[in-house]
Amino acid sequence: MTPFELVRLALSRLRRARVRAALTMLGVIIGVASVVALVGVGRGTTANITRSLSSLGTNLLTVSPSGGFNTSSSLNLDDAAAIVAVDGVAAVAPELQTQATVATSTTNTTTTSVVGTSADYAYVRAYEVWQGTFLSSVDDERSLRVAVLGATVASNLGLDGGAVGSSVTIDGLPFEVIGILQAKGGSGFNDPDDQVLVPIGAVARYFVGGDSVRTIGVSVADGADMQTVSDAIGEELRLRHGLAAADSDDFSIFTQAQLLEVTESISGALTLLLGGIASIALVVGGIGIMNIMLVSVRERTREIGIRKAIGARGGDIQSQFLIEALTLSLIGGLIGVAVGLAVSALIGSIAGWGFIFDPSTVALATTFSLVVGVVFGVWPARQAARLDPVVALRFE
Repeated sequence: MTPFELVRLALSRLRRARVRAALTMLGVIIGVASVVALVGVGRGTTANITRSLSSLGTNLLTVSPSGGFNTSSSLNLDDAAAIVAVDGVAAVAPELQTQATVATSTTNTTTTSVVGTSADYAYVRAYEVWQGTFLSSVDDERSLRVAVLGATVASNLGLDGGAVGSSVTIDGLPFEVIGILQAKGGSGFNDPDDQVLVPIGAVARYFVGGDSVRTIGVSVADGADMQTVSDAIGEELRLRHGLAAADSDDFSIFTQAQLLEVTESISGALTLLLGGIASIALVVGGIGIMNIMLVSVRERTREIGIRKAIGARGGDIQSQFLIEALTLSLIGGLIGVAVGLAVSALIGSIAGWGFIFDPSTVALATTFSLVVGVVFGVWPARQAARLDPVVALRFE
């Protein structure tokens, strides 16, 4: 029989047992849909984080305490002032962050990040002001209780328009709103618009205490070599912190490219892990196909005997059952791809990164479903091909 005739015969068999075929394909559908959806989520997360990092600013260096933001900080405001004098540095913005409840006089409240920083923060982190003005050097020097709202915070507080000049409270303390930032876009923990900016002295005085900082953002001047400036900052900080030649740095300096590389590496591993977990469901679906095909071989033993008696060879019988298994897995795989893309689009819409279509994932999932059909269809097909026609004809 030609391949076309085998496919037509397989489809005919599936139509006669629609419910069984649907239940058999269900495992493959769930497996493929899981692979496509979870890989899509992984890639969407990567794209979202990459977009957020790219929006942080150009020529950006980030200086943080060694061990991350959650450790006791070895950096202070004097370190930030010293970095300003390093050749190739265009601007420096120290940052001190805390979580606080922000409220308006109309009792609208939101819990968000309150970032204490300097007047250069907008330049270093590439923010633009939508309404009002940004923090000034006078605000910074006098630690005035003024605030610039991120777009998400302004929206949550119902201050999208006409908010400049109004007052908000941060953990009960009043601050005057002097500006609202232009939205950058983002969501969840990666939302760069979900923050309130105030002078760093105000955060140190009213919320945190001390002169240590969580991180220092550094904008490298155009034309300056990022690595050279990074090395110069490292030498300056080592001298300031009194570190001997054999001592390890008590700080870390990351370029934007390094942050992107680390993020992509972690996200790639996460995507691979999610895809591997989802593939387990696809293997389970393949086992379901094998079980049903074995049952089908037993039910059609007499049919196989008749076909062999009238001249069908073992290879013809094997091809027939293998094509049936492949047809089941392929149809299930295509349906699973459609379901997985729909789920991925839905999650992307809710999470805020949108629909990310990756043809390679679709092709890989479809190929994997075919491989499952072959692997789990070969044994039943060989069992059918090896049946003795005399024994098969006697089977009731």
